Amino acid sequence: MVRRGLQVLFVAAFAGMTITGCGQRPAAAPTGERPTIVSLNPCTDALLAEVADPAQVLALSHYSHDPRATSMPLAQARRFRATGGTVEEVLALDPDVVVAGSFLPPATAQAFARLGVRVETFGIVSDLGENAAQVRRLAALAGHPERGEALLARIDRALAAARHDGLRVSALLWQQGGIVPGEETLIARLMAHAGFASHSAARGLGQGAYLPLERVLADPPAVVLAASDERMLTHPVLRRLEGVRYERFDPALLFCGGPTVVRAVERLAEIRAGMAQGPSTGPGRADGQLGQRLER
Repeated sequence: MVRRGLQVLFVAAFAGMTITGCGQRPAAAPTGERPTIVSLNPCTDALLAEVADPAQVLALSHYSHDPRATSMPLAQARRFRATGGTVEEVLALDPDVVVAGSFLPPATAQAFARLGVRVETFGIVSDLGENAAQVRRLAALAGHPERGEALLARIDRALAAARHDGLRVSALLWQQGGIVPGEETLIARLMAHAGFASHSAARGLGQGAYLPLERVLADPPAVVLAASDERMLTHPVLRRLEGVRYERFDPALLFCGGPTVVRAVERLAEIRAGMAQGPSTGPGRADGQLGQRLER
């Protein structure tokens, strides 16, 4: 790819000293007609690692190198260089395409546009249809549409294995800050697919609503899925609630589609299967005795 003039060369020379992880792998080899790509979003990071050649992926976002923010296995993410996402860093890598989330700062987007950098944005998927469209779009962008289809086949197999028909178990997915997901989110739909009914939605709580510990104790679900290490969500009293199963849920599985769907439904199916053995806390009752905590 032709460099974008003296301005880009100057910025690249400066930014080349600031790219994180630059010693972790050699410079990418030429990839022929397939584009080189920099990803600035943890969800597209995970998807690109599945559908692109390693040499095409010049850098992932710094989120994927952070255990608290990655949406993919850390060991997999660290095979790739990471970037902080500044215009200078990205220009130093000279990608054909930058992929980013829909919340890319306007100033950054405008800077890329002025310098002639192609940017493709990808939003947060809210259902499996949107997920399939996003997988196909990014795989086509990388020049490997067949890999997108292979990933979607894996997702379909995982969904088929996790499907649970019949009565659903009342479950609270409790996120960092004590908030809950809305019914229109991908993770809520995956929970329903795996045999769970949203405890928070049944109580009129929408996306991002705050649910305090006191309300959970007064009106507990059949299962608590704690997706954070913070004190309220890991309070010892939660493990002593009669008839309640307490499970940890990896927050990395909450927001992204693509390969994350496979990991999320496998974990949900594991938890749902465990409900037949009764709660993991207190004396409790077996699945068939949960009464009003089972919903259609």
